[in-house]
Amino acid sequence: MSILKEANKEKNMHLEYTHDSDYFFFSQLLMRHIENYVRKHPDADNAIFDLRDIYEVFREDFAATTTNLESILNIADSYKVETLNGDQALIKSYKIDVKNNSLLIDFNTDALNGLRSGQPLIEPDPSVHE
Repeated sequence: MSILKEANKEKNMHLEYTHDSDYFFFSQLLMRHIENYVRKHPDADNAIFDLRDIYEVFREDFAATTTNLESILNIADSYKVETLNGDQALIKSYKIDVKNNSLLIDFNTDALNGLRSGQPLIEPDPSVHE
């Protein structure tokens, strides 16, 4: 029985690592969605997304929109934009509002202005991300 437990433990540990690339993929999808939102709403300092829309952005991956959303957002808030004050994170804060089925995002003003002026998003390095 203990051999089976060890095999399951190793399997679970392995699965934990194989999903990291999915988290980065979904965080990139989310950030592209945010970029489009900023282009369409140039005066917005924050965003409220319906989680059903995020579900579609994530190609109808239910786990990414529910259980794994916090991990994906943890990566997404590491995306930066070059500003006059150095590279700054675009996402200042976020909140998953389960009651209203929404994702609330507040943007860093300097990074948002940099993005609006054409600066590209700087992706986090997956090899050093926690």
